[in-house]
Amino acid sequence: MTGTPRARARQQTMADILRIGREHLATHGAAALSLRAVARDLGVVSSAVYRYVASRDELLTLLVVDGYTELADTVDEALADVAADAHTEQFRVLGHAVRAWALREPARYALLFGSPVPGYHAPAERTTGPGTRVVVRLVRILGDAHVAGTLRIPTTVAVPDTLTADLGRIRAELGTGIPDAVLARGVLVWAALFGAVNFEVFGQYGTDTFTDPGQLFDHHLAVLAETVGLS
Repeated sequence: MTGTPRARARQQTMADILRIGREHLATHGAAALSLRAVARDLGVVSSAVYRYVASRDELLTLLVVDGYTELADTVDEALADVAADAHTEQFRVLGHAVRAWALREPARYALLFGSPVPGYHAPAERTTGPGTRVVVRLVRILGDAHVAGTLRIPTTVAVPDTLTADLGRIRAELGTGIPDAVLARGVLVWAALFGAVNFEVFGQYGTDTFTDPGQLFDHHLAVLAETVGLS
């Protein structure tokens, strides 16, 4: 922590509020988050907490940004040691990093990708940047593979002309040059990757269906890599 003693004290208090918020999220769920309960565990009166966090929704937003940031940092750290031209391996590592974080932090993952919290609407201006870091990294992998000439652009199913404008806008927002065929399949891969993680985190496969979910996930990643044209 840096800055004046007062600034450091504020930073520490905010860190404590987030820590307690994460604990309450895991214990009680997002819908039951309460600033009064956070204040109680922090050992202060509730009015003191309101000087740092204005409302329950503000606390939820802080936890959402915190979760997205930690997930993306986990992915970036996992990819740091992967060769720049090993695009398929990068995709595999990214997928496993997402799964590992989700299984380690199921309550925080649920806040990000589970059922919406009743009455709460995440402010896009604060959550979109952190929330898209992983998909931007995925698109970068596909873009690098395309530039390197190692991406087999799929042509078996044509992209409808009606999607051209939407895909063009997405391409501009992401700053990528990958063609529609790859970008459209990239959206499918993104949805399927998190769908597979959701099924495991939320127990949708059932308790006795797969004895080794990790092997199933490996297979899914290999199929998704093939789908998007990674060799």
